[in-house]
Amino acid sequence: MFKKKPNIKPLSPLRSSDRRKIADQIIADLGITIPSEEDGGKPKNSNDVAAVNIGAIRNTLLPENSLSARFTTTAGKDLKQVSGTVYVGTHPGEEQRVLWIKLEERLIPTVYTLWKNPMIVPLLHTPDVVLQKLRGGADLMTPGLARGPPFPPKATQGSVVAVASLERPSVPMVVGMCEIDVASLQEVRGAKGHAVRGEHWFGDEIWAWSAGGGAGSQAPTELQGWEVNASVSGLTEGMDSVAMGESDDESGQGGVSIHQDVIEDPKTLERNNFVEGEEGKPYEEVEENQKEFSTKEIDDTFWKAFLYGVYHFRSTNKSDQHHGLKFPVNQSAVISNLVLPFLPITTSAQAASLNIKKTSWKNARKFIKALEKARLLKSKDRDGGECVVLDIDFEDPTITGFVPYKLPKKDTTGAESGGGGGGKAVTAGISPSDDSIGQKLKKIELYRPKEQLAPIFADGNASHHAFYLPTELRPIITSYIESEKLISDTNKKLVHLDPILANAVFDGSTALDSEVLAKGSVPRDALIDRILKSCSPFWVILRNDASRDQVKANPGHAPKIYITLETRSGNKTVTKLSGVETFYIPPQPLAEELQKSCASSTNVNQLAGSSPKKPVMEVMVQGPQKDAVIKALERRGVNRQWVEVIDKTKGKKK
Repeated sequence: MFKKKPNIKPLSPLRSSDRRKIADQIIADLGITIPSEEDGGKPKNSNDVAAVNIGAIRNTLLPENSLSARFTTTAGKDLKQVSGTVYVGTHPGEEQRVLWIKLEERLIPTVYTLWKNPMIVPLLHTPDVVLQKLRGGADLMTPGLARGPPFPPKATQGSVVAVASLERPSVPMVVGMCEIDVASLQEVRGAKGHAVRGEHWFGDEIWAWSAGGGAGSQAPTELQGWEVNASVSGLTEGMDSVAMGESDDESGQGGVSIHQDVIEDPKTLERNNFVEGEEGKPYEEVEENQKEFSTKEIDDTFWKAFLYGVYHFRSTNKSDQHHGLKFPVNQSAVISNLVLPFLPITTSAQAASLNIKKTSWKNARKFIKALEKARLLKSKDRDGGECVVLDIDFEDPTITGFVPYKLPKKDTTGAESGGGGGGKAVTAGISPSDDSIGQKLKKIELYRPKEQLAPIFADGNASHHAFYLPTELRPIITSYIESEKLISDTNKKLVHLDPILANAVFDGSTALDSEVLAKGSVPRDALIDRILKSCSPFWVILRNDASRDQVKANPGHAPKIYITLETRSGNKTVTKLSGVETFYIPPQPLAEELQKSCASSTNVNQLAGSSPKKPVMEVMVQGPQKDAVIKALERRGVNRQWVEVIDKTKGKKK
């Protein structure tokens, strides 16, 4: 459907209530089971995502700060116009992508959603040669189905399914709708007709969409969580018998069919799910009646997780004074970066129990105060009841002598939805994909002489087509004045005008030109300043060790980064930031950092009025966050003088 680029209207933020309703609709439509306390939080079936409560499941399906937009496109041979809605969101550490497509009240996940949420839809398989045709817009014919029967029981007519190749059986590459009841098929050899109608696939225009205009993300080579009935070995055997039959469809509607014998291998590959470098055993099976942790046990686990987190930063950032942390650190960043990734969670039941609300402290602020009482850190309360950590005692004996324990190697879906990240904490909310942090920037203003000034530069053996700094222009002009003997005998600071200077520089464009021409002389500094103003301005921004020769000069005056404070919805203030791309700063990772450092919602949209071919993105942060934004920019090498703050809440410009 999305072989051609759809027309997507401007994105708008989703209200929290709407996001919850949409997520609940997804959970209901796909039959995702919510773990309950009665069964110890243990998932009831394979459709359960790796979250332990309804809030976490909503967040992993449709992240906070998601956006929506209407779209139109054409589909089918008759190019019938189709309209719907796309829902855009950001998974931690990644770019903004289209996560869901809504067509006729039906929500269809994109491959980005399926790569993060295993088993939320049935997974079918087909050989890679057929998958390539599906990625070109063809439908999957019934004979093209592999690894069955039996097929997934939920692959019924009208259901949403994913399709993967036999070469990469755990990576969904196509998303479509079942045209028939695939689950009830008893034989596919010799069968005719369409099995799956492709709606979206890896490589189409929905996959390629991004807020920054970049290319789509590459597919992983393997994903854990998707149930695969056979190992990769042996699946390509018998491929010599593969027969493509795009024209065998009696209905004449096209598609891809295949005839193949699939060799099933019941063995599965055993994997080590613990921290890299540790020879640990795979997860042990947990009995359904596993006892719940006591409050004291939960307290001890959170306390040790914090010690582990500080120990980790101390060990991995030895050269940094603060060991990779940027103080002050707000309370949510302390929990999400120093505690949750270091919780030894191996089962969903443990994840349900190891929650800050089930500790004796009940919330992050009281937990931090307890750590301060133990002299492990220093904290301070801010307005609104928020607590920030000002410093941590990295040399405390309980930290220096801490003995790390084994952590499951497991990707977390979000800071609040569980732990066990294996030490993959993000430093104070910094996105690992943001290479602009710590960069050194230098803004240079250059000048290129106009054609009428060519004789002045030719006399000094300089090209009038080159770019010059103001300090480089002065000796060239001085050389011309001295060679033409234009310096006054009575006053060395005065320069007599010759025909070239009179015509090329003092051309009557200002009110003082007539007076200067009448006198026939001008002060040397005034002459140099006037020549400088008659040159065309250019600018370059050099990053790190780059030189002027390596960067193309841009015409005009150097741009600025704009921070705008506005009032919305009556009395709510938002902070908007634009123009960061020029300074080598990616907007999306910056928005992710501001979301955590400001404890506010953020989103990234195209700036109104910017060119679609070269879009300028605008980062919006809830609340008056000017100081936090400037601090984040300074850490990325931006000089405060390059930033202009416009405060529309007071009707004045700062």
